[in-house]
Amino acid sequence: MKFPLPTIAAAFCERRIVRQPVPDVTEKDVERIVRRDFPREQYDTVMGVLREYSQRRLLKECSRVHLAALKLAQGHLERVRLYIGHAERDYRDVLAPAEYPEYMKAGFEVRRMSRKEQKRIVDSDWEQYQMWLREESYRDENS
Repeated sequence: MKFPLPTIAAAFCERRIVRQPVPDVTEKDVERIVRRDFPREQYDTVMGVLREYSQRRLLKECSRVHLAALKLAQGHLERVRLYIGHAERDYRDVLAPAEYPEYMKAGFEVRRMSRKEQKRIVDSDWEQYQMWLREESYRDENS
């Protein structure tokens, strides 16, 4: 599949595409989310799966990718393994749907949208990510 990168790059330069915020997250955020979303007895296993991705990578990048995988996994250990596997191949395949789901659904059509509509999408994606990150309890105790 061929992507119209020069067209997209030109749209950014001309400020036709609204920039997306990037989460500033840490390893402490990762640990908190693992404790929130997984049973206590799975903590070490989940952290081990996440460490598999961390080898030979920058810690700041790892925390962001770890959280994206955790968000997409929705408290399921096997899904964490799946999304970390995707991240090993290309971390953007995990970051984009976790951090920017509505923007991803719009795809390349976003460059044809008004700045107002783009901003609405970007703001909506940012709000949903921040709500997920700040959520106090996520896991259903009965599951």
